[in-house]
This record gives sequence, structure tokens and C-alpha cells, in this order.
Amino acid sequence: MDTQFLYTFVNVVDRGSMAAAARFLNITPAAVAQQIRTLERELGVGLIARAGRTVCVTEEGARILQRTRDLLRDVSDLRSVANDRAVAGELRLGACPTALAGMLPDVLARMVTTLPQINVFIKPGYSAELYTEVEQGNLDAAIVLQAPFALPKTCNWEVLREEPLVVLAPQHMAHRDPHELLSSEPLIRYDRHQWGGRQADDYLRRVGITPRERFELNALNAIAVMVDRGLGVSLVPDWAQPWPAGVRLARIPLPEPAEPRRIGIVWSNASVRSRLVTALREECRATARRHVDEAAMRE
Repeated sequence: MDTQFLYTFVNVVDRGSMAAAARFLNITPAAVAQQIRTLERELGVGLIARAGRTVCVTEEGARILQRTRDLLRDVSDLRSVANDRAVAGELRLGACPTALAGMLPDVLARMVTTLPQINVFIKPGYSAELYTEVEQGNLDAAIVLQAPFALPKTCNWEVLREEPLVVLAPQHMAHRDPHELLSSEPLIRYDRHQWGGRQADDYLRRVGITPRERFELNALNAIAVMVDRGLGVSLVPDWAQPWPAGVRLARIPLPEPAEPRRIGIVWSNASVRSRLVTALREECRATARRHVDEAAMRE
């Protein structure tokens, strides 16, 4: 059985049509259809049901879909295990929203240039669930917020970036005291269900500020736009660019020390893709240093 035909099957299912899979695989739709028919003959069951220009997976195809994904990942791993000279194979990587929009694109831009033989599967998600995915071996590594709990011995953690809490206010309020702003202006609260939001809430409690709450959400870019529109102020981590275009904001440091939000990489010691994880960590460090240097130049 040709594993390329299995890869074509997965792509047809994921992309919803023969034509879309053909464009991704850079072959003709007729070649895609031929590979699927060959695979169906070998297995003795239909895998794809055709409905006009779209397709859906059959019951028999659905039964083997996850095992096919696992098999393709294991085949990809053979390159990582057997190749002593080149870093190759598939890296399964998780990324929290902050990393997905900020650091990760720069990391990947460097990796695909320096390591052209790798493939990267990216799973977006919140930090808490990504830690579990790494611990269970479903992901090799994840760029996440630092966990407020001890990690199991099967996992390692490295800090890449620290983001201190700042008061986010419209530019014309830059001269005002941050505690006075938090006490008197409506608060656009960073979601307390998220780790960064809990740090902000802990600070308000510690310094005895009871804010006038107006909104609460888990979307830092949206918070920035709302502050720019004069809807209130916020207490948030000083997150990495990109920021929304056109906003004019003041980022006011706090007068009392506060625990920063830390972003870093967690990885599994048991991954057979240890060389890929090492390469990822090196690129993450280089990108983090460059972001710090760029931020210093903007100040």
C-alpha cells in the first residue's frame, strides 16, 4: 500500500473536495481520484462519497481516518529517527493565541528556511489544554503561558519572554497615575478565567482597588481597540506586537511590583522528535532575543 495514497485520502477529507486536495498536493484532480480508487480497491471498501464537486468521508473511511493520520505521522517519524545528519520529519506543535499571533510566525519563517525537510503540524488552543496534549504525547511541544502548577517529570519548560502588567489607557491619559486610573475609570477586564487575567485580578486585590467594571473578555487586541475608542482602561500584560493598526495608547507601568506573565515552551522528554524540538527551542530563543531588541529600539 502506497502511503502517498493514504496522504491523499486524508487531504481529500480535510479539504472537502478532490479539486482542493489536488491544488494542495500539486497534482491533477484526475490523479487524486485515481489514487483514491486504487486505495479503495486495496481495502475493499468505499472511503469517499462524492456529491457534485464536494466529497464526504464514508462510514468505513471514518473508521480508518484517525489510524491513517497516526500511521502517516509514524512514517514521518522514521526520518527523524533514522537520519543522523539532517533534521527532518514532522513536528507537532501547540500554540496559545498570544504566541500564534506574535512569536510563532517569526519562528516558523526561520525554521522553514534553515530546515527545509521538516513539516509542522500546528494545534491552536489555550495554554491549559496544550499542556495536557504535550503531557499525553499528542504534541511534541507547545508555546504557552507559564503554568500556575508544577509540571510532571516527563515535561520540561523554558521561559522565552516576560510581559509585565501595565495599565492600558488612551494616549491623552498617559500623564495620570495608574492606580487612580484603575480606581476611577471604567475597567475593561482581562478575562479572569485565563491565567493572565488572574494575575491582573490578584494585583487589584493586593493593592486594594475595586474597579468599576464595564466589560470582561479574553482578547487582548480587542481590549486595545476598546481602550482606544474611549470605553475604559485595562490592566493587561504588555504583550508582543503586532498590535491593532492605528490605535493610540499609553502603556503605563505599575507603581507596585507585580508578577509578570511569562511565555515559553513546554516539551515532552519522551518525544522521538527530540532533534526537531531542540531546533525549535533554538529558533524560539533567537526570535525572543530579536523581539526584545526591536522593542528596545522603539522605546
